[in-house]
Amino acid sequence: MTKTLSIRAGVEGDLPWIVELEHQLQGFPWSERNFCDSLAGGHDVWVVESGGRPLAFAVLMHAIDEAHLLDIGVARDFQRRGVATRMLHHLYARAAALGAVSIFLEVRPSNLAAARLYEREGFVVVGRRRAYYPAADGREDAIVMMRGL
Repeated sequence: MTKTLSIRAGVEGDLPWIVELEHQLQGFPWSERNFCDSLAGGHDVWVVESGGRPLAFAVLMHAIDEAHLLDIGVARDFQRRGVATRMLHHLYARAAALGAVSIFLEVRPSNLAAARLYEREGFVVVGRRRAYYPAADGREDAIVMMRGL
């Protein structure tokens, strides 16, 4: 675990570093417009910091009694240190406080580290979206996972 972590609501001023981190982490990243649209659409954007340095972000959408984790990213030098787990626990509490009884996400089958994290966190596979993600060789499926809150 890293030093003291804090989690705060993301603001428009966070978008440059969020977009930069997204581009470092993803072969097919969200654009700045995607993040702007999420903020404008009322989605929660959360930021994890340590000592004032942003380490991670997440985007969470609420829909009646469920939530959907749209995107999450942790700076590479802080991966496997509990940052994502801390963020997920914050998201569970936030979603439950807003009336959600479950949280959904999609993960690439090729992203084994993320899939294992989600399984450890109690997510179960509930479906598959064929050719959901762009990939170097065409399209890649998405594994749909759900966790009760």
